[in-house]
Amino acid sequence: MTNDQLIEAITQEVLRALGREGEAEGCADCNGTCASSCSDKVRRFVDTGTHRVGFTGNGSQVPHDLAAYIDHTLLRPDATATDIDTLCDEARQYGFASVCVNSYWVKRAATRLRGSDVMVASVIGFPFGAAPPEIKAMEARRAIRDGARELDMVINIGALKSGDHEVVRQDVGKVAEACREAGARLKVIIETAFLEDEEKVIASYIAKQAKAHFVKTSTGYGPGGATVHDVLLMRETVGPDMGVKASGGIRTREDLQDMVAAGATRIGASAGVAIVSGGSTDSDY
Repeated sequence: MTNDQLIEAITQEVLRALGREGEAEGCADCNGTCASSCSDKVRRFVDTGTHRVGFTGNGSQVPHDLAAYIDHTLLRPDATATDIDTLCDEARQYGFASVCVNSYWVKRAATRLRGSDVMVASVIGFPFGAAPPEIKAMEARRAIRDGARELDMVINIGALKSGDHEVVRQDVGKVAEACREAGARLKVIIETAFLEDEEKVIASYIAKQAKAHFVKTSTGYGPGGATVHDVLLMRETVGPDMGVKASGGIRTREDLQDMVAAGATRIGASAGVAIVSGGSTDSDY
């Protein structure tokens, strides 16, 4: 069986599995669709396959480790040095998992966060993913050298939609190789809003083949952000051991809880402070 035949077989298996959501674990009155129909009850993220765990306690209760899901993100092109410093200070104060910044700001963020548990993440090939694989690998190595310990790369979306799976494999593989050389972690952004379900499965599977640590929904700059459906689809594709990051349009605790319930193990949000303090924001990035 060729790689493309294997991907097609996996795609069909995943889509069939999602069609049997009623068999997944959850509330008896929800037929297994807890993540979308009663997310206020769901308190733990999915850890295997399509299974989802229902929680019957107080739906408004927020997990004490909520902040540990959040990558505090600032990717606006007009972000200033002062903005980056504030981002880092907030991440340290609230105990966020990381800050995510454009590669130009990595060195400043790493210096600002020295001595803390907050990691520095950078984006690669952002936001369109259309650079050649070699250029993305070069950008990745520079960001790592400047202090990034996690990289969020954007796949070549056009190549994927053209059916050029080998190009996508090289695209992800070269950045993954750069990360392995330095012991950095890799998240692969597939930009779900541009993709059909079959393409989402293919992209997620290619990321898994490359031994990336996470597959991620969105840049925040596409026509749409994370959805519960996409997180479920990605989780089913990559299995229980790989991370799934939901990003884009996540503004409230309820949004975050929906994504965690669907299987997300990390959340990308510029609204991190509002989320953990109970507020909301209109910002997408």
